[in-house]
Order: sequence, then structure tokens, then C-alpha cells
Amino acid sequence: MTISEILRRYPETLPVFERHHLDCYDCQLADFEQLEHGATVHKIDVESLLCELNCNIKK
Repeated sequence: MTISEILRRYPETLPVFERHHLDCYDCQLADFEQLEHGATVHKIDVESLLCELNCNIKK
């Protein structure tokens, strides 16, 4: 899923992206960049990020 898709479907995840300094949501690449790629580029553990995003969605 792209970063834009995640934010459109689950806007409550924005604080998670901000906490990890993933400001990709504010750039043009968000429409094309898969979450895994963005996390890898920013040296963020993908599994931890997914877990945090999923927990935030369930709230």
C-alpha cells in the first residue's frame, strides 16, 4: 500500500508517520511510494512501523 493510500483510508495514522519523521506524506512521492520503501529509505524497522500503524488504526 502506498503512503498516500494509508493516510487517505486511515487519517488517524498521521501522528505515527510524524513520530517517525516520515514526512513523505507531504511530498509528491507519497502517491507512488510503498510503505516498506519509505521505511527502508529512512532506516525505520518496517515491522515495528506496521505494528504501530495497526495499533493506531484499532483505537
